[in-house]
Amino acid sequence: MKVLANDGISQTGVDALEAAGFEVITTKVAQEQLVNYINENNVDALLVRSATKVRQDLIDACPDLKLIGRGGVGMDNIDVQYAKDKGLSVINTPAASSASVAELVFAHLYGGVRFLYDANRNMPLEGEEKFGALKKAYAKGVELRGKTLGVIGFGRIGQATAKVALGAGMKVIYSDPYMEKAEVKVDFFDGQEVSFKFESKPKEEVLAEADFITLHVPAQKEYVIGKAEIEKMKDGAALVNAARGGVVDELALIEALDAGKLAFAALDVFESEPKPEIKILMHPKISLSPHIGAATNEAQDRIGVELADQIASILKG
Repeated sequence: MKVLANDGISQTGVDALEAAGFEVITTKVAQEQLVNYINENNVDALLVRSATKVRQDLIDACPDLKLIGRGGVGMDNIDVQYAKDKGLSVINTPAASSASVAELVFAHLYGGVRFLYDANRNMPLEGEEKFGALKKAYAKGVELRGKTLGVIGFGRIGQATAKVALGAGMKVIYSDPYMEKAEVKVDFFDGQEVSFKFESKPKEEVLAEADFITLHVPAQKEYVIGKAEIEKMKDGAALVNAARGGVVDELALIEALDAGKLAFAALDVFESEPKPEIKILMHPKISLSPHIGAATNEAQDRIGVELADQIASILKG
């Protein structure tokens, strides 16, 4: 049986699939050529990440396809229910990338409170001649310890982010209409663990109380954070979106940054991805990364193995 990993898969995942008896194809096939390639090569399973789209037309045109796998959490690039209605298995890896996304959130937060997003732009240009001026400009950072992190969406990734926050000495509050209560266990290197119990708060309360807001929600039809929500946030707060493009109103975000309502923002995902708006890319108060939340070696290894295990279980019983 053949598996096409069109957006790539770790070598660990390839090894696991081959050990289970699958032929793994890692050729990158262009979207417009994908249907012909799948049919001509008798592909049984198609694995994607965020780049390849698996819509109704592809599903209809590939009648021998048995399984669609998403290496990651969100499946908004796949017509999931339609595929299931057509008898295909649809899988993803919801737990594999949680820690990686959480660490990226904190990379942005630590960089944000110490102005690294701006310092790294200006130091190469002006560091030699204006060192003293830059030192003064970036000398009013704050610490994360003792501050409040508001988490919007408290699934696996939201809880993984909370773990990092708790380890950093932050207070954590969250809002999630589908997760009324939650218990988060923070594990330490020596085997010790500490458990924290939480209860969901209304989103408006979280926005008003938090010093920093991080989003961990699926794609939505409407903005999760728009102008009205930003107005409810603390003056000088900051916002991180490493969830999905389109859940933040980027125009409202720019207005809030320009007005000084928000101190900074961090974006790993974008409304117009893969071509983010130039106003976002050039804004001096936005920390940027190109949708790399799950892109660590460790996460990709876990994703590959998890996909391989599921595929072998489904296709080989």
